[in-house]
Amino acid sequence: MTDLPPNVQEPNNNDVALELLRKLRQKQGNWVEWGIAIAQLQKLGYNPQEIFEATGFEPIQQNQVTVGAQVYNSIEKANAPAEVRSHYSTRGSDILYEFRLLTQEERIAAAELAFQNKIDVDGAKEIAKAIKEFSRFRIPPEGFENHPGDAVAYQSWKLARQNSDLQERSRLIAKGLRFAYSQTARRQIEQLLTDFTVVPNRPAPSLPFYRLESEADLPRVIPVVGELPLTQKDLQVVPVIEEIEPFRIVKFAGEQAWVPLPGWQVLLSAEDPVVILCESGKFPNQIQNPTEPVLVVVDRAQREWDSNSYFVVDNSGELDFQWFETSPEVPLLGKVIVIVKPRRILDENVTKDSWQIDE
Repeated sequence: MTDLPPNVQEPNNNDVALELLRKLRQKQGNWVEWGIAIAQLQKLGYNPQEIFEATGFEPIQQNQVTVGAQVYNSIEKANAPAEVRSHYSTRGSDILYEFRLLTQEERIAAAELAFQNKIDVDGAKEIAKAIKEFSRFRIPPEGFENHPGDAVAYQSWKLARQNSDLQERSRLIAKGLRFAYSQTARRQIEQLLTDFTVVPNRPAPSLPFYRLESEADLPRVIPVVGELPLTQKDLQVVPVIEEIEPFRIVKFAGEQAWVPLPGWQVLLSAEDPVVILCESGKFPNQIQNPTEPVLVVVDRAQREWDSNSYFVVDNSGELDFQWFETSPEVPLLGKVIVIVKPRRILDENVTKDSWQIDE
């Protein structure tokens, strides 16, 4: 750090925060600088609501520009083409946000492809999804090269082959030809103009959801002190248990936690079950209540693919749940054996009063 001049004190965190808030409130700088400023404020202890009240940046916008700025910085450090960096330095935080799960090399390619084709947010989502799925092939599919344009073209080619509606099929073919990078990919797609064979699309299997319905389905977990003879110290060292709703997850002073589940046969048969918490929107066809919390039970011992199950995989360093129509080329980390929804309670206070239950 550069030494400060004599009698000049280093700015304290409060002064730094006030200056950052002022710049955000006055919209000084570009959106990348806004994202960096918001990230700094969060490190200083400000939560999204406080930043919103002080600057007018809504929490969802804060997240978009913060993550988008991280993506921009990564492609800038990797020397993305000058015209791409210049374009995204003034606009496109929503576009770059969609590339957050891609690798640095993939981000550059995706940003360049989106820039060249004047892609909107929905198009950016499709590009990110196509690139991520294409990256799972050890060897690119026949006729397609390892290029983001060919990745999007492959996705369009695949969907077109599965579609019997001529209008939608034509739209997908046109999209594939628009993005195709290699001549071999173009030829693959052009063949669909004369070959109208429809390759059936195997539907994804039903997800194993189970709704907790009764109090008996949700037992209470109690710590065990041990077997007599015991000492006072033995009694005192047992940690106090705090239940976390809606699944009564139990934690103590250490890092491990437990959750009580009924003795369903699917759980008793599991060899190495673990629980992952997420929202139901993580899975397809859960648009009615996408923010409902669910427990996903995964058997880590079941790592052999079958087409009727969902599996846990590593998706750019984060766990993800996916179904594979054919045997995947990525390692499977475990099989989803049951997904548990919380019990619906119309009046939680009723269950706490035994006299009301008795009546």
